[in-house]
Amino acid sequence: MNYYLIAGERSGDLHGANLIRAIRRHDSDAQCRAYGGEQMEEAGAVLVRHYRDMAFMGFLEVVKNLVTIRRIMRECQDDLLTHRPDALILIDYAGFNLRMARFAKKHGIRVFYYISPKVWAWNQRRALKIKETVDRLFTILPFETEFFATYDYKVEYVGNPLLDAFADFEPDPDFRAKLKLDERPVIALLPGSRRQEITSILPAMLAATRQFPNHQFVVGTVSNLPAPLYGNLLGGYPTVKRVSDSAYDLLTVATAALVTSGTATLETALFNVPQVVCYKTTTVSYAIAKRLIAVPFIALVNLIANREVVKELIQNDLTADHIADELRAVLPGGPRREAQLTGYADVQEKMGEPGASERAGKRMVELASEWSKSR
Repeated sequence: MNYYLIAGERSGDLHGANLIRAIRRHDSDAQCRAYGGEQMEEAGAVLVRHYRDMAFMGFLEVVKNLVTIRRIMRECQDDLLTHRPDALILIDYAGFNLRMARFAKKHGIRVFYYISPKVWAWNQRRALKIKETVDRLFTILPFETEFFATYDYKVEYVGNPLLDAFADFEPDPDFRAKLKLDERPVIALLPGSRRQEITSILPAMLAATRQFPNHQFVVGTVSNLPAPLYGNLLGGYPTVKRVSDSAYDLLTVATAALVTSGTATLETALFNVPQVVCYKTTTVSYAIAKRLIAVPFIALVNLIANREVVKELIQNDLTADHIADELRAVLPGGPRREAQLTGYADVQEKMGEPGASERAGKRMVELASEWSKSR
């Protein structure tokens, strides 16, 4: 059978790749076509467009790039109709993918959604749009089942795919030596995977490093962004190291971390590394989000725990001094370190067991096969 996958971000590329592998284990004839990245391509998909062309963050950034986004969407729609898959598989990336779901439904193409749009965070009535246009929704956060039930929409909770990536990870035993790290404690800086995140958040993280001369700092960079972007920001910090596409190895040696809000906050919790969550966007985007947001936290760790486990420094609170104060609190001997680790244990218990990609892939093959036979 033929499957068409759309992921618009780096994390979606990772989860899409694992999903493709699971699909191909249960459908040996599976043909996959994708908007995604290198990992999905390596898993066996024909890559139509790279997600780097689609990764716009924040309301203002989206508005500024509407012409580009609409052009890419038209291209995607044309390609979808040309190849007409047995199933369209959408992975997160709500702004783009919800429109693609509506388009596919209109043209008689079955739709799976893997990793639900965060409609529980704002504009919650979008859950009704998902119910209308998505044939089967596979969720990865435990509280989402109850949320969608309030809209009389039954979803399939398959567990969290980060648990799969975490279980499969094998740390590099020579990582410290390769980076020429000494015996001082390591603090990881994980500033995100989008250009706007890096330029908005990394400067404050870096400024805070000056208050910790007895620690060493490493920035986790990503290869889909140009190296000079990081080089320009790190110019005044000669002792701060950087490593590309190695966040998990970095977390294995880290004592604590400064993390941009997103998937990385949950990954950091899985590695039991105490963290400070950082987030900053444009003034306009923040003002709009503040009016719309319907949940008390932005960090996935806190949302799953349903309480503050990790400190969130948002917008004007994201200063070097505030970061430094919160970092001291979660370093060894700090007043909040043990409480945060206890909170991590609660989160990990709620997330369940690995195998999300396998469960979702198997179920998608079963359903796609049933639909194919019923034509």
